[in-house]
Amino acid sequence: MVTSCWGEFSLSTTSGWTDKIHTCTNHCLCTISHFATCACLSDKTKYPSFLRTIPSDYYQSRALAQLVKYFGWTWVGAIRTDDDYGNNGMATFTETAQQLGICLEYSVSVFRTDPPDKIRQIVDIIKASTSKVIVTFLSPTDLYWVGNEGWIFDFHTAAMDGHHILDGAIGLSIPKAHVSGMREFILDVKPLNSSSNKLFTEFWEKLFDCKFKLSESSDGNPKECTGHEDVTVVQNSFTDMSLMPIFNNIYKGVYAVAHALHNILSCNKTFFTLNPLFNFFVTDCRHPIQKCILLTF
Repeated sequence: MVTSCWGEFSLSTTSGWTDKIHTCTNHCLCTISHFATCACLSDKTKYPSFLRTIPSDYYQSRALAQLVKYFGWTWVGAIRTDDDYGNNGMATFTETAQQLGICLEYSVSVFRTDPPDKIRQIVDIIKASTSKVIVTFLSPTDLYWVGNEGWIFDFHTAAMDGHHILDGAIGLSIPKAHVSGMREFILDVKPLNSSSNKLFTEFWEKLFDCKFKLSESSDGNPKECTGHEDVTVVQNSFTDMSLMPIFNNIYKGVYAVAHALHNILSCNKTFFTLNPLFNFFVTDCRHPIQKCILLTF
């Protein structure tokens, strides 16, 4: 997180964040996201100082259409989330699909607060349809699902699919990447060595289903934590290295901010001549940068 004095690196997805991004960028606060893909955020008239380390859905939507065309599917259905992410992504897909000779039998939207009646209506539309391919732009049978990066590689979605409805699903994902030292760092975490002891104590208790301080009020008589449990034997989202591509985007975003701050701290007249934009932020490079703009984690 970079404090609001200069910027912020805390945005994970597009949904629900566009208003906040608009407010930040209107005040020339640099905002960097590692997972917000909505093409709408590329509009520099609305979001002049928004940056990201993940490609825009402008490219993903077109790639999904190309993927559908590659398999010869020309009669498909479409489902999207009813927000900026889903609506913009599906609009781009629809436009590209039409250019490629792909027809949409139906295109429906869904939101997490929709009433049960609307959900049942969407289910009925899918059941009554003749198309056997469904293109989805969602935040997560004999039907073929073509998915976006928001859910296609999420193991939680796969774990919930007890009826194997999503078997055979295909889609696009963030390119594989490796952050040197990340796995070792994560697996070396120990609650007793952490400066944020309370936070990590709670995390550790949940991770190993134990308690550091046993009391009569403890539910279910949990075992006592030692603080030396082996993280390497645990299989969950914390130790799941399939999320490394997302970690890599965060890594690049933080380093982008770090290099920018380094350039400002090393400023000279030549630097400001070549980078006039910084004159807006720093009126006199001889004055020390305030602590409020430094990275805090």
